[in-house]
Amino acid sequence: MLGKKLVTAQKRGETRALCLGLGMVTCSMMMYFFIGITIVPFYTKSVWTTETVCKVLKANIKDKVLCPNNEGSEDEDLSPYPCLQVWVNLTASGQEVMLYQTEDTLERNPQCSYVPGKSENSEEVKAQIETIASNFKKYQTFPCYYDPGGTQTSVILSRLYPPKGLLFAFLWPTLMFTGGCLIIVLVKISQYVSVLSAWQ
Repeated sequence: MLGKKLVTAQKRGETRALCLGLGMVTCSMMMYFFIGITIVPFYTKSVWTTETVCKVLKANIKDKVLCPNNEGSEDEDLSPYPCLQVWVNLTASGQEVMLYQTEDTLERNPQCSYVPGKSENSEEVKAQIETIASNFKKYQTFPCYYDPGGTQTSVILSRLYPPKGLLFAFLWPTLMFTGGCLIIVLVKISQYVSVLSAWQ
């Protein structure tokens, strides 16, 4: 009687472990799919792949410009902000080009090097942009990214999804997938050993 209870409890534990392992594998596959349709296209679409050194030539704050808070927004949603334009000397080619914060900055407003986030306080936005401009004037030389193919003459300060960021995004689903497979394998080994012991 006690043996039957132990066997039943063992089977229940194995079933739960199998469900856990399969659930982890399924979740990891869903995470892989989500990363594949969101982050990977942005990474592969970016042409600013080569790192070089940029030297600031001038950093000017021009009059306020209008920029939509969201893509496809109407005119009434436009919010004015000071336009920071940073021109740098590209060490790789010696050209004078405009610097943008990220790939997204160029798409949102090609006139400005920096596009602030949503903020109702215009004074805070102005102070933020002035601080960024002073930092560029203070730190004249810094790493940046350019397009080695020449399709984009501008450069960016940082990539939205660098290779390290992409690897880090794939790290967690990989660990979950490995853990799930390991649980399934251990359960199958345990079942095989139990059957072998019973047969002997």
